[in-house]
Amino acid sequence: MTTATMGAPRSASRIGRLIGDVVLWIGVGLLLLPFAFAVLTALRPAADVAADPLGFPTTLTFENVVIAFNEIDYGRSLLNTLLIVGGTIVGTVVAGAMASYPLSRIGRAWSTGVYRLFLVGTSIPIYVLIAPLYLLMRDLQLLNTHLGVILIYIALNLPIAVFFYTSFMRQVPVELEEAASLDGAGPLRVFFRIVLPLLTPVTATLATYLTLAVWNDLIVPLVFLPGAENRTIMASAYAQLDPNIIEPTTLFPAALLGVLPLILVFSFLQRYVVAGMSAGAVKS
Repeated sequence: MTTATMGAPRSASRIGRLIGDVVLWIGVGLLLLPFAFAVLTALRPAADVAADPLGFPTTLTFENVVIAFNEIDYGRSLLNTLLIVGGTIVGTVVAGAMASYPLSRIGRAWSTGVYRLFLVGTSIPIYVLIAPLYLLMRDLQLLNTHLGVILIYIALNLPIAVFFYTSFMRQVPVELEEAASLDGAGPLRVFFRIVLPLLTPVTATLATYLTLAVWNDLIVPLVFLPGAENRTIMASAYAQLDPNIIEPTTLFPAALLGVLPLILVFSFLQRYVVAGMSAGAVKS
């Protein structure tokens, strides 16, 4: 084989990688362009946006951000959101892991049926459940309370938690639990001291998923938290929308303030997503 013949595949490979890099950067640019536009619009004076909505900013100001910060009561809204997200994560992780433990260890027909029933729950849209959930929360005196919303989110996300945990637990060696049992540990102690610590990768993935889902959700807070004092940060931002006119210098700063903590959280946890989903989504 001549040198020219060997060099042809290498040149084709380099060209292929170059084309791939160009396509990748174009895709990244298309993804970042709307976000950059929102940031620049949020920092432009209202008169500047009105004169040229799609143009480059002539001046930048943080006045819009300060106004939005005050109007959405950012501190209280952020605290409400963190409380709901934290309660949902803790409740879903504990309930999902404890429900998945027997399902992954008991090889009976009924356990397989229960597991499949949980999987069916992942396909039920929230819109079908709004009316019965509203009546239930009303009868339980949990409307406009953080506890009521947390319980709703736990119930809605429990099927996906069972799916993740059951698949992952089936990979945990049973010998570890048998050894702990021989040392006198009971079922609860085996679960919390042996099994649960091994679930860290899938727990991180589930926590990231729940944070994204609950933080960005509007349906549940708007229906079950009608009072302004208990609104989540996204619901407070949505409340700034005027039904007759949209003010970009009001909407964009509020939306950016709402999503900024989420971006920070996701930037720290995103490395767990792929690893945990790969481990938790193994064929059962």
